[in-house]
Amino acid sequence: MSLLLLILPQNTCRLILNYNCLGVFQEQNCKGKLIEAFIIRVQEFSELFGEKQNVKDTEGFYNYYNAVAKKSKQNETDILLVANMFLTGFDSKYLNTLYVDKNLKYHGLIQAFSRTNRILDKNKTQGNIVCFRNLKDKTDEAIALFSNKEAIDEIIVEPYEAYVEKFNEATQRLLEIVPEVVSVDGLYSEEDQLQFVLAFRAMMRLHKKMSHYTEFTWDDLQIEEQLFADYTSKYLDLKERLDPTDPSKKASILNDIDFELELIRRDTINVTYILQLLIKFNSKQSAKDKESTEKDIFNLLNTEVSLRSKRELIEKFIQESLPHIEDTDAIPEEFEKFWNVEQEKALQELVKTENLSEEKTERLIENYLFTEREPLRKEILDLRKEGRPSVLKSKEIGDRILNKIIGFVDTFVNGISGN
Repeated sequence: MSLLLLILPQNTCRLILNYNCLGVFQEQNCKGKLIEAFIIRVQEFSELFGEKQNVKDTEGFYNYYNAVAKKSKQNETDILLVANMFLTGFDSKYLNTLYVDKNLKYHGLIQAFSRTNRILDKNKTQGNIVCFRNLKDKTDEAIALFSNKEAIDEIIVEPYEAYVEKFNEATQRLLEIVPEVVSVDGLYSEEDQLQFVLAFRAMMRLHKKMSHYTEFTWDDLQIEEQLFADYTSKYLDLKERLDPTDPSKKASILNDIDFELELIRRDTINVTYILQLLIKFNSKQSAKDKESTEKDIFNLLNTEVSLRSKRELIEKFIQESLPHIEDTDAIPEEFEKFWNVEQEKALQELVKTENLSEEKTERLIENYLFTEREPLRKEILDLRKEGRPSVLKSKEIGDRILNKIIGFVDTFVNGISGN
């Protein structure tokens, strides 16, 4: 969803004058045109979200203001264009970038810049401020006043060039451990595998920081994008080998490591996206185009966290079902049929292997999806047909079944559509 919301106090047209009213308004008749355009934006907002906003009086305006604030906090808007609003008292962890064309100073500057500092996850470690005026000295003054001079280096992130240098140094450390991608397969001891995981995780962290900079380009780095993706695939392979549902595997020192997979995940890459690529693949005429699209598909299956659990099934569909589909428009429907069959097989395998009640298991999974709360161990053990195990085995068996259920949901539900 792309939505531009124009939020302006009813008695001001100063911001529009600065921008020549977005190429629409002229200075002499700005106020009337501004109010007219504002009312149109409010109508579009109401239609989009199914609301009835009316800004003909002050109360109506602030009802609209609060509605926009709520949508923004819920990540349902992309851009807010404001004049002297939302600078204080407004917090949204999704707010990433603030564009400033105003002379700010002291507490006003700190309050405005602080709108971007709500940490969301490891993907959002800082906010971005884009200034159309030189506020460097005012920023330093404000930080020194409300914190201390030494805090400037902690509050303001380092220049892009500094992260490039750190990333290239981290690349050299990685290559000392695994000079080639295939070298990862030769790491037999857990200590060696741990060194690789820590080295590559450091690179992922730096890459995530650099990717926030507009000047970021792979040309500055001492590793090609495809090679980085290949190492990512090996990194995920190591993570997948740590199967907590397999009681035959001994405890690993890697179990205590946070692989920080959220640094790799991209929400826009899901099964729907892969289906679009499959349609594109089937419609290609030349062998070269087909090869290129096929490479894109398998690269995503190997590197995207949200698709790893689905990789074998998607590959099975590509190899066994796709060649027999002549009409590209039928691919989504045929994939849905294939997926439903495989999902039922997996559910039957789960309840049979663990001797669970199928009806209770289905109900628990539905409740898990609805509440987004992991089932309690008591709820898990109640699924067993033979009743609860002994106290000594309750944790082991409960955790194993829970991990299988989470794996089932991750494979067949999460990332199938939306996002």
